[in-house]
Amino acid sequence: MKKFLALVLAALMVFAFVACNGTGKDNNGASNASDTSDTSDTSDTTEKATLIMATNAAFPPYEYKEGESFAGIDVEIAGKIAEKLGMTLEIKDVEFGSIIGGVQTGKFDIGMAGMTVTDERLKSVNFSDSYATGIQVVIVKADSEIKSLDDLKGDGSMKFGVQQDTTGDIYASDTIENGGYGKDNVVRYKTGADAVQALKTGKVDAVIIDNEPAKSFVKANEGLSILDGDWVKENYAIAIAKENTELLEKVNGALKELIADGTVKAIIDKYIPAE
Repeated sequence: MKKFLALVLAALMVFAFVACNGTGKDNNGASNASDTSDTSDTSDTTEKATLIMATNAAFPPYEYKEGESFAGIDVEIAGKIAEKLGMTLEIKDVEFGSIIGGVQTGKFDIGMAGMTVTDERLKSVNFSDSYATGIQVVIVKADSEIKSLDDLKGDGSMKFGVQQDTTGDIYASDTIENGGYGKDNVVRYKTGADAVQALKTGKVDAVIIDNEPAKSFVKANEGLSILDGDWVKENYAIAIAKENTELLEKVNGALKELIADGTVKAIIDKYIPAE
C-alpha cells in the first residue's frame, strides 16, 4: 500500500512540474516556444518588455530601410516612446493595408506609417494624439500637360496612381461630387515607389502621395515635378487597438512629454529641414 501511495505521489509531482512549465519559459521568463509572432495577441502590454510596431518601410522620410536597419521620423519617434515606456522597440515591415487589421487583432501593439486619422479607420482602432501634419500633393511628368491641380479631371481622360489603402487612395477613389476622381480612374499600387514607376512609364498621368515622400521620389527620378499647392492636409497619429486603452494612455503621455521637450520637433527637423 505504501509503495502504491509513493507511486501516486511521484506521478502527481511529475504532472505538477509539467503543468507549471507548460508555457515553455525558462527560469528567467524567456520564451522557449517556437516563433508565434504572427498569431500572438500583444494587446496586454502591462508586463511586456517589447513594443511591436507595424510599418511600411517604403515611405521616406517617415520610414524606410538603410541596409538592414530602419530609419525615419516614425522610427525615431517610436523609439523614444518605447524608451519612455521602459520597453524595447521591435519593427515589423508589412504591407500598408495590413497594419490596421494587425493592430486590431493584437498582432502588433502600434501602427506608425505616416498614418492619417479617418472616420473609417476609427471604426477599427483608436488613434493617439497627432504628432505631425501631412500634406498630400500630386506628382506629374515635368513635360506633362497637367500644369496645376485645376487641370486634374475625373472624366476618364486621366489615370491616377496611388499607394493602396492610403488616404490618397481613399480620397482619389471617391466620387467627383465628393472631391475625388472616381475609383475607375485610380490605379492602386503596393508602394509609392511602384506608383511613381508607373508614372515614369506612362501607365498613369499623375501620382497622389504625401509631400515629403513626393520630394524624395522627385529628387531620385529625373523628369518629374510636384504641382504647386496642397491637394489635401491631414494629421498623422499612431494606431492602437481599441481595447488597449492602457497603452493608448501611456503613448499619449509619452508623446506629450516628447512634444513638450522638443524631441519630436528635433526629429522632424532632422529629416525635413526648414526651407
